Amino acid sequence: MRPTLFSLKRSLLTVAVLFTTTVSAFVYADTPIHPMMGDAPSVPKNIVILIGDGMGPAYTSAYRYYKDNPETQEIEQTVFDRLLVGTASTYPARVSGYVTDSAASATALATGVKSYNGAISVDTDKQTLPTIMEMAKKQGLSTGVAVTSQINHATPAAFLTHNESRKNYDEIANSYLNTDADVMLGGGQKFFPAELISQFEAKGYRYLSDFSQLDSVTEPKVIGLFAEVQLPWAIDEVGAHKLSKMTAKALELLSQNEKGFVLLVEGSLIDWAGHNNDIATAMAEMDEFANALEVVEQYVRQNNDTLMIATADHNTGGLSIGANGEYSWKTDIIRAVKSSPASIAANAISSENWQDEVISKLTFELSIDELTQLSRARMQGQDVMVTAIKKLIDNRSNTGWTTGGHTGMDVQVFASGPASKLFSGYQDNTDIALKIMSLLPKKAKSPATTTQVQSNK
Repeated sequence: MRPTLFSLKRSLLTVAVLFTTTVSAFVYADTPIHPMMGDAPSVPKNIVILIGDGMGPAYTSAYRYYKDNPETQEIEQTVFDRLLVGTASTYPARVSGYVTDSAASATALATGVKSYNGAISVDTDKQTLPTIMEMAKKQGLSTGVAVTSQINHATPAAFLTHNESRKNYDEIANSYLNTDADVMLGGGQKFFPAELISQFEAKGYRYLSDFSQLDSVTEPKVIGLFAEVQLPWAIDEVGAHKLSKMTAKALELLSQNEKGFVLLVEGSLIDWAGHNNDIATAMAEMDEFANALEVVEQYVRQNNDTLMIATADHNTGGLSIGANGEYSWKTDIIRAVKSSPASIAANAISSENWQDEVISKLTFELSIDELTQLSRARMQGQDVMVTAIKKLIDNRSNTGWTTGGHTGMDVQVFASGPASKLFSGYQDNTDIALKIMSLLPKKAKSPATTTQVQSNK
């Protein structure tokens, strides 16, 4: 096996990690436990990786103000404020410049290697790279994903499989048969036809097509696809908490393995709302991701052998808290919106009494000029109507956007549990993966090997 810059980097980082945490003797044991405070291990048995897709720093700041209680002088902290430990750069391989897509960033987070935009855990030569999930599986750990996009979207795909292009959705879906992942929850029915589902069932998987079935699952080996593509927007299903419930169920099922588990949780639709420059929908998706974070945070409190590490893969939309030269951001406008602009527009197109429909969902009165603008947009079809409603919310709340794509800024890193201090300060996204890999259990040396080493001294 030829030495690479990656292998050298991994070796050096692993040495630093082990030295810093003083657990070198335990990292190479099957069950690495070393008391640090009371009976808390310094190396985790379980690892939960949470990714807020597109969740740049402006999103977590905006969420703090979105959740603020205006009746108090204090601006209350959120789960993101509690768990913040560092930052990470997100740039892809040099061939793709400075601004990453979800595939290249997920590849970096899953393998510790930079690759080109669109790559699913392959390097720039399109050679497969070992992922955290694959390494965990080899050591007998359980693995799972819970996401709000289709389960064969870029981020979960990079942790579970390999492909030269994120766009090869059907190939990626078929390859999941060979991952032996214990839990796969999200959307994506479109990409998993009946024949493919039958193959999963032949391998012992239970298939769920309705979210109400999730409560009845008591054993791992489950594939749950709860939407044609993405799950519904959180703002359109108030109180449903689907990501939180999928996260809780995944933790319940994966924890049945005494050797431990690795779970990926993604708030996928934060990114999709960011691409749409849709602040009301984005904040609702942030709220659901925060709820899922708190589910894991509580699990870590109750299971001190579990590490949670959360970050974003990149920043989306260039969200601006305040715009147009005004020192103001009006969260009351955003909080009051009762449905996604897409849903509001669809109802407005089909309803004769559309003005009242729009006002009831926005929950603020519209001026004659605003109603005129919406009327003109309505005549041009649903897409134009959606854009008009989003702009209206932006103007009223003083929200700004710079792009419908990604930006190259650093993202935040959040952590709790054993070895969480490893993720403090600045790091690259590849460093996050390498640190997690260093915490995975390694096979203990066999007695024969130990005897041979001693005899050669």
